[in-house]
Amino acid sequence: MSLNIAMVTIDSSDPRPLATWWSERLGAPIVEENEGWFIMIGSTPTLAIQHVDDPTSGKNRIHLDLVTEDLDATRDELLAAGATLVAERGDESFRWVTLADPQGN
Repeated sequence: MSLNIAMVTIDSSDPRPLATWWSERLGAPIVEENEGWFIMIGSTPTLAIQHVDDPTSGKNRIHLDLVTEDLDATRDELLAAGATLVAERGDESFRWVTLADPQGN
């Protein structure tokens, strides 16, 4: 059996602004919307924002690992766009930054 990830879905009590934020950050268009309760962004894999009345609070059990050519510049750009810095870790050979989107994911 072979499996591939087709879509990653984020729960949100207000999907439209979060979908717009992710669409702008990824440079990928919103490709489908179902009356505001399920919004798909045309990235690979597809990123979807799904309406739920009560999103999970606390630490999420899944996260997105994103890559960029310039970690510092991308971190600063995301912070200016409304992300929140959670942590910076690593050393000179390997470093990463943990950020939360505007809704805390």
